[in-house]
Amino acid sequence: MNCIPLLLSSKPEMSSPNPQDQEAQRGRMQEIDLSVHTIKSHGGRVASKHKHDWIILVILIAIEIGLNLISPFYRYVGKDMMTDLKYPFKDNTVPIWSVPVYAVLLPIIVFVCFYLKRTCVYDLHHSILGLLFAVLITGVITDSIKVATGRPRPNFYWRCFPDGKELYDALGGVVCHGKAAEVKEGHKSFPSGHTSWSFAGLTFLSLYLSGKIKAFNNEGHVAKLCLVIFPLLAACLVGISRVDDYWHHWQDVFAGALIGTLVAAFCYRQFYPNPYHEEGWGPYAYFKAAQERGVPVTSSQNGDALRAMSLQMDSTSLENMESGTSTAPR
Repeated sequence: MNCIPLLLSSKPEMSSPNPQDQEAQRGRMQEIDLSVHTIKSHGGRVASKHKHDWIILVILIAIEIGLNLISPFYRYVGKDMMTDLKYPFKDNTVPIWSVPVYAVLLPIIVFVCFYLKRTCVYDLHHSILGLLFAVLITGVITDSIKVATGRPRPNFYWRCFPDGKELYDALGGVVCHGKAAEVKEGHKSFPSGHTSWSFAGLTFLSLYLSGKIKAFNNEGHVAKLCLVIFPLLAACLVGISRVDDYWHHWQDVFAGALIGTLVAAFCYRQFYPNPYHEEGWGPYAYFKAAQERGVPVTSSQNGDALRAMSLQMDSTSLENMESGTSTAPR
């Protein structure tokens, strides 16, 4: 199925169906095909049009790297506070290397699959660009707050005193003798980076799928809804694992989920209509390109509807139209 629909330039005449009339009817059908806008033909042009956006992405990557290199605020941690920070120092159930795999690479694979089906370079470019903006903006916000707050993790005690021997200064603050890298990481509890990245990438994927499969088209297909909810469920389970591993407090996970979800929603809406909109299946750039080619795409005439309508303009449909019988697809 191509990205661009078939467009009927005029209404079919109510005349007797014969080969000449049918040929004239077909002649009045105008096929405006933007599926020629592929990566090879228009990919460079589309990317060049958004070159400033890609530059901003590079800057965000540099900021994110810098935030991970600098030391966080070393919040005062007293002896009486250690009671809530003595949870076991466990390994991550969800390793950090896997986060970009399921939050970035997996959605991009889905985007490419839709591109192979519809061959719409606008959809592919804007989906990838929107996703990268969602995860990188989320990462910068999350790590900025981490560095600024310096909240200790639930397992901070064993990071600070790996041998269990406590040491405090004259003011009652901890004097850590654990590994410097582990102590540094121990002051980055709020908010949860795993959770915020997971919700950013998977919420964007969920919104993308809901628009593509028309999950909110008032037809009551619960299977579509399950497909849309699945990425969100996966993100929730990642957040729960952070509490179970004693790497985060529940407030850290809640804040991370909120940040990731909001940023993903904002970034998605920069490129796509609301998923419940009748034109939610395509990016804004698609409809703009169609209008520039002289295709009056409206909310009530999306690509699939027009294609279905054109395929039904055969001799049977013309006979039904002439007799006054509705030929609208059910």
